Amino acid sequence: MSLKINEIFYSIQGESLYAGLPCVFIRLTGCNLRCTYCDTRYAYDEGANIPLAEIIRQVEAYPRSSIVEITGGEPLLQGKTPDLIAQLLARHHTVLMETNGSLDISQTDRRCIKIMDIKCPSSRMHLFNDLNNLRRLEPKDQIKFVMGTRADYLYALEILSQLPPDYPKSHVLFSPVAGILPPQTLAAWMLQDGSGARLHLQMHKIIWPEQERGV
Repeated sequence: MSLKINEIFYSIQGESLYAGLPCVFIRLTGCNLRCTYCDTRYAYDEGANIPLAEIIRQVEAYPRSSIVEITGGEPLLQGKTPDLIAQLLARHHTVLMETNGSLDISQTDRRCIKIMDIKCPSSRMHLFNDLNNLRRLEPKDQIKFVMGTRADYLYALEILSQLPPDYPKSHVLFSPVAGILPPQTLAAWMLQDGSGARLHLQMHKIIWPEQERGV
């Protein structure tokens, strides 16, 4: 069994409730969406097929590699992704999976922490959101909205109204598109409306602003 891998690297977790912690990232090749603000276009096609055993060997070559994030691209495009997640969980890793929300997230082990990116209108991909995923979320999972406009913000508030009542709003992340929506503007909207969501900045872009890969 193998997966097409774009890169495997060790860095600081920059997005999610795990931000600030060391993490091994496994970036899979391929994405079914083309967001206007995408910062990982190099992962659309670049990559090599690597056996699952070799992926795990590379992950565990890093020191203190307890947190592992599967990202992309879109991880669920590759049928063996759930197998990799299951094997990492069996080896006692905390496994995160960042997904674009267009595919059924229940394919993966329930112990995997899903970070689901719900696309807003300025991405031009919002029609591909599988909103049935809102009912597939576990309380430990997280939702991320990347926003470039006021219309995106209002769209996110409408989606929040569809969440199950027991889903923790503090696991909802509102993130401004870097260089498009000033963080202070988004913060002001959030303070005014009291949505319960969390303002979320991409920590790795603050630490390494000129570096695109390996962070």
